[in-house]
Amino acid sequence: MNSLNPFMGIYAVGFFARMSYALARSPVLPLFALYFGAGPEAIGWVVGISTVTGIFFKLPAGAISDVIGRKKTMLVGLIVFAVMPFTYLWVKNVQLLMVIRFLHGFATAIYGPVSMAVIAEIAGNKKGEMLSWFSSITIIGNLLGAPVGGWVLYSMSKTAALSLGDFQKVYLLSGCAGLISLFCAWRYLKGEETIQKGIGLKSAFSKFLSGIHEVMSDRRVVITSSAEGLQNMTMGALEAFLPIYAVKVVGLNEFQAGLLWGIQVLVTIVSKPIMGKFSDGSGRKGVIATGMVLCAVSFACVPLLKTFYLLLITAAFFGVGEAFVTSSSAALIADLCKKRHFGTAMGTFGTIFDIGHASGPILAGALIAAWDYLYAFWLMAAILLIFVPVFMLGVDVDSPRNNQ
Repeated sequence: MNSLNPFMGIYAVGFFARMSYALARSPVLPLFALYFGAGPEAIGWVVGISTVTGIFFKLPAGAISDVIGRKKTMLVGLIVFAVMPFTYLWVKNVQLLMVIRFLHGFATAIYGPVSMAVIAEIAGNKKGEMLSWFSSITIIGNLLGAPVGGWVLYSMSKTAALSLGDFQKVYLLSGCAGLISLFCAWRYLKGEETIQKGIGLKSAFSKFLSGIHEVMSDRRVVITSSAEGLQNMTMGALEAFLPIYAVKVVGLNEFQAGLLWGIQVLVTIVSKPIMGKFSDGSGRKGVIATGMVLCAVSFACVPLLKTFYLLLITAAFFGVGEAFVTSSSAALIADLCKKRHFGTAMGTFGTIFDIGHASGPILAGALIAAWDYLYAFWLMAAILLIFVPVFMLGVDVDSPRNNQ
């Protein structure tokens, strides 16, 4: 790590990586799928399939980093960030788009839990604050990516319908951001890393399995991860269908659809470090539960609204709720786990997180196809609300502490 500021290198890498991923995702991705004639169910799968990758690979990636070191593992994920956006240039149908989205998911599946483990290791008793700063800085990439992608499409469609080339321009921009992230990482990851030397394959595998067992057997870790997973179910649905709802139902343009997602991200960025620091001193459970309620209520309001400004306000409230949950959930898990298993813990957290994030657009797409936006959004909001007492009763530790 850089001796002057151990956080700055990983913050810079995360910023450009997330900007690249956001450019490739919302609002461009669901509109790209719509361009190929996809219906609600197919759009849900296109948006959700990259998160399915994380379900299977975040836990192994985090656990492997506990054994071979964080830097090597991070670099693999960042190579995927840099390379995959350029493969969208060859997309000609929804099926190929879905395959590329699944492969693109390896970027966050590998990089996500490992980068969080690095921050948790060096943050000491400021895990909530520093994890929130890290998340907020990387989310700035999302803040820029969503409206910029929407603006590129909007500027291209002023005189004609969107063409394949219009979408390709956005993905070229995404690839450039990914390459910058990889370049920053190459400089940041050049230093030596202290890892266990001379460990054999059998011993490494044993350490890998023991870490997974120790983390997964902790009920509190699983319930806390599930709380954020369900919150991310609503976020994934919003990410996939808010642009479609805004453009096709309300009649907004693509730039306005991007702004709706952008305001949600902006509010999250501003709120997260404040709430993370607050949870470091005052406990995390109440913050997480409050955020779940805010997300559920604002999410349920979306299909009732038909104007840009009301949707903008609702998206902002959703961003506040997301900040409450995400500022404290990863920090609470780090509080509950031993330091040597931070990678596994964050991998477990990321896996359950991704189950929720992936199921959101898929479930919403199926419900919208079968009924409508109102039924789909209200049912998913109810699921999130029902889990609040489960979380409050199931997690019996609410005070930060250092773990070795």
